[in-house]
Amino acid sequence: MSARVSEVVSGIGPKIRDLRLRYGYSLQSLADRADVSAATIHKIEQAGMVPTITTLLKIAAALDRPVSYFVDDEEPAPTVFTPADRRRPIHSSHAGIDLAGISGSYGEFQIAGAVATVIPGASSGAKPMRHPGEELVYLVSGALEFTVGEAVHLLGPGDALHFHTRQPHSWRNPGERDAVAIWMALRPASPPSDSK
Repeated sequence: MSARVSEVVSGIGPKIRDLRLRYGYSLQSLADRADVSAATIHKIEQAGMVPTITTLLKIAAALDRPVSYFVDDEEPAPTVFTPADRRRPIHSSHAGIDLAGISGSYGEFQIAGAVATVIPGASSGAKPMRHPGEELVYLVSGALEFTVGEAVHLLGPGDALHFHTRQPHSWRNPGERDAVAIWMALRPASPPSDSK
């Protein structure tokens, strides 16, 4: 086996494991979806077994990926530079918040970042939000109040708040001037739909 082929084959297991964990599947739940034993998937992930084409086809289908995803060379990782005067506006359903994007496009990256300017009195609304992912907010100036679960956090300049967004959460600007924050959001990849 050539070094190049060996490298491709040894990369199959880690790619399967990475996708399985990203989607939150246990070995058994992926095994059930793919109709392949959990022991076989474990051996492939640990590079203790090279999958047959049939097994790889089943696992690829269960993870909603073409077989080529597991055997193709890696594409170069994208790099995005955003000059200060070229931040793209990001639409928000909330009034009183202006978001200027500082990250690459969603799809290429799982994390999204923006410079957020929140006017006095603006809020996320009466109903708390809840969704998969994480958010990290670093306050540059002004004040922001976050309610995450039952806890209320008042952020001043230099303060940061990092939380899992599956908890009920909301925000508002309780101050008398604009609040400016660096706001980062991690949106996990969606697991494939269950067709079974």
